[in-house]
Amino acid sequence: MALLRAQRAVLYRLSSGHRGLGSEPDRGGQDVPPRVFSGIQPTGIPHLGNYLGALQRWAQLQEEYGCVLYSIVDLHSLTVPQDPAVLREGVLDMAACLLACGIHPDTSCVFQQSQVREHVELGWILGCLTSMPRLRHLPQWKVKSQIQKNEGSVGLFTYPVLQAADILLYKATHVPVGEDQVQHLELTQDAARNFNSRYGHFFPIPSAITGSSKKIRSLRDPSVKMSKSDPQKLATVRLTDSPEEIVMKFRKAVTDFTSEVTYDPQGRPGVSNLVGIHSALTGLAPEDIVRQSRGLETAQYKLAVAEVVVEKLTPVREEIQRLRGDAGYLRGVLDRGAVKARELAAPVYDDVCRLVGLR
Repeated sequence: MALLRAQRAVLYRLSSGHRGLGSEPDRGGQDVPPRVFSGIQPTGIPHLGNYLGALQRWAQLQEEYGCVLYSIVDLHSLTVPQDPAVLREGVLDMAACLLACGIHPDTSCVFQQSQVREHVELGWILGCLTSMPRLRHLPQWKVKSQIQKNEGSVGLFTYPVLQAADILLYKATHVPVGEDQVQHLELTQDAARNFNSRYGHFFPIPSAITGSSKKIRSLRDPSVKMSKSDPQKLATVRLTDSPEEIVMKFRKAVTDFTSEVTYDPQGRPGVSNLVGIHSALTGLAPEDIVRQSRGLETAQYKLAVAEVVVEKLTPVREEIQRLRGDAGYLRGVLDRGAVKARELAAPVYDDVCRLVGLR
């Protein structure tokens, strides 16, 4: 009974905004409690850039907002071919990573996107209000369709609409985004305005939460950002890398022929990337790091940064390993999260259906 009461209390906290942040959102889109939504695809283990740019911030947002939803967006991952078995395991991998990075399932709603059918159903309605030229202007469609020899799928073309549905389904007021997602959030804002102008004010216009962390670059090619899909194994530091792997990757990091440690992102991108990582992990300003590193050659500095990374990521890696050893627990977290998400999504979608005339 105590567990049941606790679960009900968490559900109430999620649905009400908690902490005195307001009542349920009204039809006019006003007095909506602060509500955060973000999603991450279950395609590969997150890397150091994901951790510093998103996951670390997600954990902090739990303390700043009363209602926070984090979705493992497995439907989005289908825009490229997926091995079904790998995808299933990827969902559990990502759940373990989120929890290990400080996302608390008793505070936040952590769930698998495909377990809440209203995401796709609202996506269809919003898609009927979105023009094809609007989607064609999104840079990711241009880039990814070219990679697929201009034969990108319908899903790849329309997934920004599903992304908008992900956010609006919960009347989210805030969305943490990186630089490459700003235009997709603008599409979500446009979708909300289009719906409101046609059917009356209903959706709040979500605002972006932008992080202060610098973009983490590839260790092998500092002209591009660190990526899970980088074919160069030495380019990306994953959260599950061992200390030995981390040290090796930093030892092999591309810098230049100047041995002194300086911070000049344009002139010395490789060394500056290392300083940026060091800064993001310690909170020290790049200028302070450069001053403290005076006298070190870049080869020595690489190992110093590796040591800081190992110290930060080792507890995360160990917790991921512990959680992945209990798949039943992870599935339970996702199942309970889906129940909470459906409780929030169902009344919003019901109202949408009534507004557009489906009910």
